[in-house]
Amino acid sequence: MQMDSSSDDEDDHRHLVEQNHRKPPSPPAAFDVEDLTSRFRRANFRLQKKYIIAILALLVVLLLFFSVADFRNLFSTSSLKFDSLTDRMKESELRAIDLLRRQQLGLLTAWNRTLRANASDPNQLEDLKSSLFKQISLNREIQQVLLNPHSTGNLIEPEFDFGNASSNGVVYDRCRTVDQNLSQRRTVEWNPRDGKFLLAVCVSGQMSNHLICLEKHMFFAALLNRVLVIPSSKVDYQYDRVVDIDHINKCLGKKVVVSFEEFSNVKKGHMHIDKFLCYFSQPQPCYLDDERLKKLGSLGLTMSKPKAVWDEDTRNPKKKTVQDVLGKFSYDDDVMAIGDVFYAEVEREWVMQPGGPIAHKCKTLIEPNRLILLTAQRFIQTFLGRNFIALHFRRHGFLKFCNVKRPSCFYPIPQAADCILRVVERADAPVVYLSTDAAESETGLLQSLVVLNGRPVPLVIRPARNSAEKWDALLYRHGMEGDSLVEAMLDKTICAMSSVFIGAPGSTFTEDILRLRKDWGSASMCDEYLCQGEEPNVVAENE
Repeated sequence: MQMDSSSDDEDDHRHLVEQNHRKPPSPPAAFDVEDLTSRFRRANFRLQKKYIIAILALLVVLLLFFSVADFRNLFSTSSLKFDSLTDRMKESELRAIDLLRRQQLGLLTAWNRTLRANASDPNQLEDLKSSLFKQISLNREIQQVLLNPHSTGNLIEPEFDFGNASSNGVVYDRCRTVDQNLSQRRTVEWNPRDGKFLLAVCVSGQMSNHLICLEKHMFFAALLNRVLVIPSSKVDYQYDRVVDIDHINKCLGKKVVVSFEEFSNVKKGHMHIDKFLCYFSQPQPCYLDDERLKKLGSLGLTMSKPKAVWDEDTRNPKKKTVQDVLGKFSYDDDVMAIGDVFYAEVEREWVMQPGGPIAHKCKTLIEPNRLILLTAQRFIQTFLGRNFIALHFRRHGFLKFCNVKRPSCFYPIPQAADCILRVVERADAPVVYLSTDAAESETGLLQSLVVLNGRPVPLVIRPARNSAEKWDALLYRHGMEGDSLVEAMLDKTICAMSSVFIGAPGSTFTEDILRLRKDWGSASMCDEYLCQGEEPNVVAENE
């Protein structure tokens, strides 16, 4: 029994010792729930940790991605900017090289001209000044082209702003208008005496000659204090169709000219020429033949025989003064007539000055009819623009006329083209207005040769009437369209309004244009006769 009890005690002791070394066991139900929650917590923590690490890794990847993208974009933008700057610099350099070549050519041209220059010729000095000024301007343009890649807006980066030599605002215009110095004009007052008339007689040449003759008759009438009677259209041209007669009286502020019809009404059919005086005695008195004297008589005029006041030949006129004229033509008769004075050489410097020799308040006394003036302005606005050259290129009948002169004034087409090109280059004008009687074969060849820097310079000829064009509508509406005299005056007016004019030497048509340009203040430093200073490179023999 003791052995049994003893063994139970030892077992109990052993169990007690084990229980003392181990935590007391939990109830079975409670142990299962707590263990599961614990496991879930541990699993959730591990899962959350993985998610956090994954999210952080994703953020790092995204951050790296965008950082690299920004870096690439930055590099790409910098590269584009660099490429753009490089392209701009390359383009500017090429442009600058082209301009430098042009400058070199311009300087060489100027240099070659100085080698041929005549030191006493003011035109050649003006050409040299113009060339140098153009090269200075071109040099500034080259600088600007090279600086363009380094500019932002209108500002140049400081390290590239070297400044430039200033021209003090001076702009050199080679073909500027001529200063006419009107304050130094020498004039005579025109104060007609009551009932005293002077009949103008003009018979030499065509309309341009007659206008020059009429202008000189006005000077004589002013000196003699008489009203000037414009010739009748029955024996002369119809002046009021091409010239503004009323304009003359308005400029003087008094009645100084009258039409023949007005004179006839004043005299009421009793028209007698008390004194008919001739300025020229040779080749015939007053340059009148019997037929012209009969025409004057058909107007109802009675007259004494024309009488020469001195021995004077139209082929070799002598210079006369105002005192000479007053001494030979001063009479107290009511009606006087003086023969043709186109060739008269009376106070030439006085007569040829801007505005003429008579005191008045206008630019010029003899100017185109108002309708012609407006039509010319409309034509220029339609076809030519402000800056254009006008060329009077006379050919018909001019070959024989010029070849009896020494030197001749008739130029071969290729030589004429070279002369025109020099003026075009000097004036820097884009177009040339061509007033000519030349055949189409000549004008066609001329156009093919007038080429500057590879570009043809258009030669504009006034076109035939076209109802779709309105520039000539005024002439059409007033029945003046198709009149050769009106068209000639229209050509003159367009030429007189040009920036630069090239005239035909020896032509009174050209001389009348030069008179208008001088009086209107449009005369240019570049105005000249065609091939001025040159002789034709070939001249045919005379018959």
